[in-house]
Amino acid sequence: MIAPRRRAVREPVQMAAMRNGVFPSAFVWRGDRHDVRAVEACRTEQRAGRARRHVFRVRTDRAVFELAQDLARGHWRVEQVWARNE
Repeated sequence: MIAPRRRAVREPVQMAAMRNGVFPSAFVWRGDRHDVRAVEACRTEQRAGRARRHVFRVRTDRAVFELAQDLARGHWRVEQVWARNE
């Protein structure tokens, strides 16, 4: 099996739907809607004892994405993408 190709992108996304007010369940990136099939991991990054951002690794039908939410601004972005082997 060939490992999926990873690339850093660091681009903004629009969150289309959330589950329980915390977990991404759908987002729009580059004009395409991506429905989240599973949240594989999540973590909170802190600075000076304060939560700075939440980071989620999510699986869609097309790829695995690392999404980050800037807690101070409320902005979301794609940090990395692992393309699924076709």
